[in-house]
Amino acid sequence: MKITAEPRSDQWNADDFTSGPRTFTIAGVKDGTAEQKYDIALEGEARAWRPPLTQLRVLLAAWGDDSNVWVGRRVTLYQDPTVRFGKEVPGGVRISHLSHIDKPKNFKVTTTRSKRETITVQPLPDAPAPRDFLAEANAAGDDIAALRTLYTAAQSAGEPADTLAAIKALATPTAPTEQAS
Repeated sequence: MKITAEPRSDQWNADDFTSGPRTFTIAGVKDGTAEQKYDIALEGEARAWRPPLTQLRVLLAAWGDDSNVWVGRRVTLYQDPTVRFGKEVPGGVRISHLSHIDKPKNFKVTTTRSKRETITVQPLPDAPAPRDFLAEANAAGDDIAALRTLYTAAQSAGEPADTLAAIKALATPTAPTEQAS
């Protein structure tokens, strides 16, 4: 049994990143609440990311103000234990990497009322293209060992049953057909 310690919350919090940074793909943006202006939906996740104003300004500077453009782009979030809220230092969620930027970018953000700080966001390489197991199987031709290895890899990757059946069919030697005399 897998043990989890998830809070009863509808948003991502700093504590969710104690085990390290996580990369997400943005699925959409909608209006949020008075405290957090926008809810950013993340692919495959039930909870929204509600970026604070400093991180929202980073997104705007990097990607522009059209939230439709943000959909499909990726962001790496991490826990920054130095984030202040008033006089307290509860920590917060920050951006470390963004897709669709070509080099590291520096952003000036307000850390307290009278203090600004430069943060650097790194480029996030494009996600690898999904593997085309059928094309690889066709390219393998009659190499049964390669096809069997490919079948195992496709199975591990969670490929659909029809893809697995097609690879298996290519990897199964057929009896020679009799020629008419």
